[in-house]
Parts: sequence; C-alpha cells; structure tokens
Amino acid sequence: MTVRILLKEGRERPVIRGHPWIFSGAIASLEGYTAPGDLCDICAHDGAFLARGYVNRHSQITCRILSRKDVPIDRELFGERIERALAYRRDRLPPETDAYRLINAEGDLLPGLTVDVYGQGLVCQFHTAGMERWKEQILSLLTDLLRPDFIFERSDLAARQEEGLKPFSGLLSGRLDGPVEIQEHGRRFRVDVSAGQKTGFYLDQRENRRRFASLAGGKTVCDCFCYTGGFSVYAATAGAAAITAVDSSRAAVDTAAAHLSLNAPDHAAVDLVCQDVFSFLRGSPGPFDLMVVDPPPFARKKSDIPGASRGYKDINLWALKNLNPGGHLLTFSCSRAVDEKLFGQIIFAAAVDAGREVRIVGRPDMPPDHPVSIFHPQGHYLKGLVLHVL
Repeated sequence: MTVRILLKEGRERPVIRGHPWIFSGAIASLEGYTAPGDLCDICAHDGAFLARGYVNRHSQITCRILSRKDVPIDRELFGERIERALAYRRDRLPPETDAYRLINAEGDLLPGLTVDVYGQGLVCQFHTAGMERWKEQILSLLTDLLRPDFIFERSDLAARQEEGLKPFSGLLSGRLDGPVEIQEHGRRFRVDVSAGQKTGFYLDQRENRRRFASLAGGKTVCDCFCYTGGFSVYAATAGAAAITAVDSSRAAVDTAAAHLSLNAPDHAAVDLVCQDVFSFLRGSPGPFDLMVVDPPPFARKKSDIPGASRGYKDINLWALKNLNPGGHLLTFSCSRAVDEKLFGQIIFAAAVDAGREVRIVGRPDMPPDHPVSIFHPQGHYLKGLVLHVL
C-alpha cells in the first residue's frame, strides 16, 4: 500500500509554493505508514496529488519532499541529482581548490544528505531516516561517479536522534591514514575528517577567507575563534604585518600553528594564543587593523536565542573596541536560530555600546557550492558583515 499524507484544509499552500518540509501540525491523516523513512505521496485535503517524499512520524518535520512531480523515487532520480550537483560545482570551482561541498541537502533537492569532497575522498552525512534508507544506493552512485580513494561517514549529528537514528562515524570504504591534505586557492591544509568540526573543515568560509586576505596586506591581524587557522593562513600569505590567532582549544591552536608553518614558514610575527576568546578580548590586547570573529554556533534552537544574542553582542562589542580607526571587522554567525535581521540588530547594539562610528561595507555569504533553495530560507545559516570603523 502506498503511504499517503492528507494535509489539513488550507495547509497545502507552503507545499504548492515550494517549501520542502511538512510539519506534523499540517497533517490530517497518515495512511499506510510502516516505518521511518517510508516513501509517501503528499495530497491536499481533497486527495489531489501535490508531491512525493519520505516520512517519519516521530519527527516534528514529518515529511521531506523529494519531487513535486508524479515520478518514481529511485536510483535514477538520485543519480541525476548527484550528477547535476557535480557538474554545477565543476563549472564554478576556483583554481587550485580540491575541497568543496558536493551535496547541500535541500539546496540540491536531496534533503537530509550532505556530501563534502576532500581531495580524492568523500565525507557524507545522512541526517534523516529517509536518506538512511537510500544510503547504499547513494554510496554506490558516488563511487561510480567519482571513484574516491575513501568514503568516510560523519553522521554524528544530534538531528539523527530526533529521527530515531543512532549517531555514527566511521570509514565506509577505501583507506584513510590520518589527515587529508587539501588545497584551497593554493593554500594547503591538513584536515582531520574523522574528528574535526563539521565534516573536518569550514568549507563554507572559503570565499570569505579570500576576502579577508584582500584586506590583510601590511596590517596587524587578529583571528578570533581561529580553529585550525584558515583566516590566519590567508592573512599570512597575503603579507600581514603581524597575526594573533586565538582559540580555547589547544588541539586547534596546534593545528593552526602547523598550517601557518606549511603555508608561510618565514612569517615570524605570529602569536598563537590558547585562551577563551571573550576573556582575551576583554583584556584589550589590541589595537588591531583587521579582525575576524567567527565563533561556533551560540544558538542551536529558539530557546537559545536570548543567551546567544548576549554572547554575539559581547564578543563584537569587545572586537570593535580593539580595532584601530580605519580598521575592518569581519563578523559571522552560523546559528540557524539567529536570522540575518536579528544578527544585524545585535551588531548595531554592539557598535552603539562600543562608542565607535561603524559602517557596513560588505555582506559576506556562503560560496556557490553551498546553494540554498529560495523556498527554504532555513538553509541559509551563515550570516556575516564586513564593518569599517572610522
């Protein structure tokens, strides 16, 4: 029996307008359901076909849509979408770059799936029960298409628990001996795909690191929440006069040091600080000419927003206080629960309390290999501002 979702009267509009999620509150009935990840037809209250997707009655996001056409959900459909995603990336991949996002979930019409390319290897994340059902087929398609040296799974995600799935991390195929060396705009990084943040590296900041480099020549630079030193490496190779990189993780700071040695071995003016960034900035270590504030997510759900807002305001207030007149601050939030409007309001409040004259000169965003469906604004998680302090 085909699994069928009947929507409540008046709740079909988001589906018709392209949103890929159906929440439990919009559903009038669920017929033929047997297990999480079942394929299903989504129908209006009168039974008219609207879309096809997969369902998990245990999740608040009960259904994720795969197609708005009455077509089979099969290997061919997945293969076409993966091939299209790869062709799009290959047309837009910067020179001397071999690490990028191949599949960006809803942005590539494959909700619940993330695939990142690291050199000759792949790192996958299966977020949902629906994508877990198609795991073997997807791995087979990726292997046929890319012939990777290894495929590593990093499905160690809290979201899987909401789907009734256990977190998992491990090598699925091939061979992986330690960190994977990648190139990004000619810079070299060694990525721990088995234990690093996200899938090992912040691929979404690629173009923002290059923008940072364009401002760094001859400047005193501070890289806050430096992690493995991406922004610092770009600043060093762009000829920054001096670099201070700060992170609370000793392992991250040590890796940042290794990356700086790998890319700019003759750059002597580097200070690597293992310290809480908030306390570091409150100690007025500046002034600096150029700063970046790129913290981990402060808000993972709506209830975290008040505390996150205070955190973002405080860290940006102290960053602005530590900037020289004429300096620049690149500031970011990757908290999905904090939207672009709220982030702007927080930075405005920080500028007021810092007593600085600040203007916005740029709005950095995610790179083209992280596409976001216009119908799914939730996919736009990375917000940023380039600020010029007069």
